[in-house]
Amino acid sequence: MEGAAGVSSDDSQRPILWSEGRVLTRAVLCERVAALARELPAAGYLVNLCEDRGHFIVAYCAAMLRGLTNLLPQSRAPEIVDEVVAAYAGSCRCGDLEVQSAARPVASAPSWDAAVDAGYVAQISFTSGSTGTPRPHPKRWCNLLRSTQLNATRIRGCLANRYGDAQPWIVATVPPQHMYGTEISVLLPLAAGMGVHAGRPLFPADVAAALAAVPEPRVLVTTPVHLRALVASKQRFPEIGAVVSATAPLHRELALAVEQTLHTTLLEMFGSTETCVIATRLTAQEECWELYPGVTLEPDVDGARVHAPWFDDVTTLQDVIELRPGGRFLVRGRNADMIDVAGKRASLAELTRRLLSVPGVVDAVVFQTDGPGPALQGAPDGAVRRVAALVVAPGLSGETIARRLAQSVDSAFLPRPLLTVDALPRNQVGKLTREDLNAALRRAGESQAP
Repeated sequence: MEGAAGVSSDDSQRPILWSEGRVLTRAVLCERVAALARELPAAGYLVNLCEDRGHFIVAYCAAMLRGLTNLLPQSRAPEIVDEVVAAYAGSCRCGDLEVQSAARPVASAPSWDAAVDAGYVAQISFTSGSTGTPRPHPKRWCNLLRSTQLNATRIRGCLANRYGDAQPWIVATVPPQHMYGTEISVLLPLAAGMGVHAGRPLFPADVAAALAAVPEPRVLVTTPVHLRALVASKQRFPEIGAVVSATAPLHRELALAVEQTLHTTLLEMFGSTETCVIATRLTAQEECWELYPGVTLEPDVDGARVHAPWFDDVTTLQDVIELRPGGRFLVRGRNADMIDVAGKRASLAELTRRLLSVPGVVDAVVFQTDGPGPALQGAPDGAVRRVAALVVAPGLSGETIARRLAQSVDSAFLPRPLLTVDALPRNQVGKLTREDLNAALRRAGESQAP
C-alpha cells in the first residue's frame, strides 16, 4: 500500500489534541487509535457517532488503520442512524463510550496513515436533507488531502503576519460529522500540522474558556449564527488569530462586527458536501470569492459546474455564479432561492438579510412554504409558493417588523405571514430545513391566531 504523502512523516511528538485538561501528542494519539482498532471488525464500515471531537478523531483514524470507511450521518437521530446502518452491510457503530473503553496502552503503536492508499475511501458524508433525501458522497483520502492542504494555506495566510509559522490551535463550535467540521477541525490537525480542542463549546462563555485553554495562535471555526451570538454577548475573549465561518452566507455587516469586536481576521469559506471547500474570501473587505488553485467554475442553466484535478467527477452546484477576472466570482443566490413576481426578481437570502437588518431582530429567515396560502402579491395563480418569515425579535410584534421591513423591500416580496418565534429550528451547524420551518410556521400560526 502507498502511504499518504505529507502525513506519515509527521513528528510523533507534535501536540495535536487538547483533551481533558491536557495536550496529547501524535504518539499518544497513535496509541489510542491502535487500541480502538483492535476492537473493530476487519472489514466494512464504521458509523462515527462520537460527540467528543477527540474521540471522533480516534475513531476516524482507527477506522483507517483497520481499513474501514467512516460513515458520517448528517444527524445522530436514531432513525437516521438506523437508515445508514441498514444501507451499508457490515456497519458497526462507535460512540464516545466505545472509544473510552478501548483506551488501553499499546506497545509500538503503528501510525494510522502508514498503509493508507491514495484511493482509499476514508469517509462517506451525507447531504443535510435540506434539499431532499440525503445522498451519500464518498471521499477518497487523496481528495481529502488536497483539499486540506488548500484550506491550511488560506488559514495560515491569515495568521502569518502576526504569528509566522507557529502551530495554530483550532476551537470549533461545529460537530465533526458535518463536512465543514470534518475538513477544518479533524483533517487539519491530522494532515496539516495544526492542533484542535476536543470540545464543541456552545455558549459564549464556553467558547471563551475553550479558546483560553489552547495556545496561540488560536483559530475559531464556527457559523454565522454562532458569530451573531458571540458579538451580541459582550463576552470577553482571549486573542483570536483568525475566525473561520461557513455553512451559510455571512453578511458583510456581521463580518465587520466580528473583526472589530474580536480584533481578528475573518475568513469565510465556500463549498459543499459534494465539493469540500473550493473558495474563500475576507468578507469584511471583499465581496468576491477567490477560487482555490486548480478549481474552475462553469456557470450554466442549472447552476455552476465545478472542475478540479482532484475531483472524481464534475459537480454541479445550485448557485447562481457571476465570474470575475483572476479566479474570482460572485454568488448572486441559489436557483431554488430566486423568486420571480410580476417581472421582478428577488433572492430569499437577500430578503432574509434585509429582515436581519431591522433594528431589534436577533434571528430571522424568509422561505417558501409547502402549505397552501396566498401567493406573493402580483404573482400569477400557482406561479410562486407562499413566502413566509419567522423572526426572533424580543419585544417587537410581527406588525411592527413588517412595517419596518417595507421600508427596504418591494411590497411584492413582503412575507405573508411574518410571525415571531422564540427561536428558529436550527440544526447543529445552524442550518434550517424546509420541513422544520414549515412545522415551526404551523406552530407559530396556531399560537398567534386571534
